[in-house]
Amino acid sequence: MRTFLLTVALLISTAAFAQVPSVTVEDAKGEAVDTKEILSEGVPTIVSFWSTICKPCIRELDAIYDALPDWMEEADFRVVAVSTDDSRLLAKAKSFAEGRGWGEDFTLLFDKNQDFMRAMNVSVVPHVFVFDAKGNIVYSHTSYVPGGELEVFEAVKKCK
Repeated sequence: MRTFLLTVALLISTAAFAQVPSVTVEDAKGEAVDTKEILSEGVPTIVSFWSTICKPCIRELDAIYDALPDWMEEADFRVVAVSTDDSRLLAKAKSFAEGRGWGEDFTLLFDKNQDFMRAMNVSVVPHVFVFDAKGNIVYSHTSYVPGGELEVFEAVKKCK
């Protein structure tokens, strides 16, 4: 029984600190990127899954984008916006993200086959993760309400 409880505790602690899987997605230039690379800079990273038809996704990413200059004064981190739009909407997603200015400060990735989305067990968007500098998930949420981006930033600051 004790071995069973230790095994369960280990599985639970491992799940709490899960890391990003290795999946190939596309960047804004159309080049293949291994998702493991998004954490290669060794800084906390916000990873936001979004789509062009998801209004809460757009509001959340816009709020993060608007707050970014102030946040960057307090913490060293990066933002990765992962479009879950399929291959038919890929061009629209790219121009949409660029048109909103997200490409200036975010790393834009396009998961046109939803492989990364599935590997991260994302079933709805928006879905945001915060990874610490070692690549462990330290925060996750779905949905968005105005002001929710502040909770995301608090998770980033705790990664210091």
